[in-house]
Amino acid sequence: MTAPPAAPVRRVGFYAGTFDPVTTGHLDVIERGARLVDRLVIGVARNPRKNPLMPVEERIACVEDALPAIRSRTGAEIVVVAFHSLLVEAVRANGAALIIRGLRALSDFDYEIQMSSMNRKLDSGIETVFLMASERTQFISSSLVKEIASYGGDISELVTPATRERLLARLAARQGATPTL
Repeated sequence: MTAPPAAPVRRVGFYAGTFDPVTTGHLDVIERGARLVDRLVIGVARNPRKNPLMPVEERIACVEDALPAIRSRTGAEIVVVAFHSLLVEAVRANGAALIIRGLRALSDFDYEIQMSSMNRKLDSGIETVFLMASERTQFISSSLVKEIASYGGDISELVTPATRERLLARLAARQGATPTL
């Protein structure tokens, strides 16, 4: 009698961030990360200490708007969830065992290695994989995108059109003006 075939192992990754707003740099990491796993969970952090411009539901919508193209190019299952917990708790709750993190510069590495070590201390069964930002996106950060947009600068190559519209509307509402699209 032969044993039944073993169920295939599903590799589930978790990519977390505030995504305020989601940038083309984030989307690059999402696409590259999706190629490494069978299922990628994008965790949008509810972190009031970061004082996000957009509410979590809107940040989720911005990520979701960009996913159809990435799904079609990678064939990966990608889902977006909100979380308000320790990262390792969110990773566990979503059935993942791999944290995907993007690195832009050496300064990112210093912070990320500390976080990776702490996450490993909290749960030694969760691994962290670092993806270096591509040359075309390594200078992009959500903070810089918001600052450029707040001064009327062109962010069209830094975010998707849908994210640009939402971000400009939020900035205009904060400043009490009509958005310039």
